[in-house]
Amino acid sequence: MGNRPHRLDMTMMYAVHDALRREAEHIARLSARAGDDPWRVLRTAAGWEMFKAYLRVHHTTEDDVLWPAMHEALTERPDGLALLEVMEAEHAAIDPLLRGIDAALADRDRGPELLGGLTDALATLLHRHLKHEEDEALPLIDATLTEGHWRRFGDEHRTRIGADARRYLPWVLDGASPERVAAVLGRLPEELRAAYADEWRPAYARLDRWGAGVSA
Repeated sequence: MGNRPHRLDMTMMYAVHDALRREAEHIARLSARAGDDPWRVLRTAAGWEMFKAYLRVHHTTEDDVLWPAMHEALTERPDGLALLEVMEAEHAAIDPLLRGIDAALADRDRGPELLGGLTDALATLLHRHLKHEEDEALPLIDATLTEGHWRRFGDEHRTRIGADARRYLPWVLDGASPERVAAVLGRLPEELRAAYADEWRPAYARLDRWGAGVSA
């Protein structure tokens, strides 16, 4: 993902997209297991809470910062404005699935039978949205926004992650290629690279995101 050249630095955007895909696929696979109790595992899993939190930060920062800047820049581009409306609608379609999964996890009677269908729908919809964004919206953003606008989006995203960056960055880079890891870490100050290597990544590796005995 993300091999096409860009004027703006979209390294982190593609890294986050791949992390969201990875987690959605894992959640759907976990929920489909017949030999475990997916309802019990997922309702207590730190990994589910992290996925929800980071997905919501990503989407709300786009909704609040990125899309408004694009609306302003595309006032005379009805095709571009129409694409932004689709992006916003796709975000809005994902939120009810997150709420539905949470409701299923709170319902011991009916929740287990609903969970697999909901998590599969979430993975399918999220994958479709991320591909649509990468195929159409990111090239439009790259051709339209200034570096200042793009930097403000990244700054706001980091602000909303806040102190959880020590878990968020290893989460983003979990399973990433050495080239992707080097590209993301290469954008950081030396002190943050050292913190990632010495503290953040080892602490993340010890985190039991999916319950004992459940592989990530």
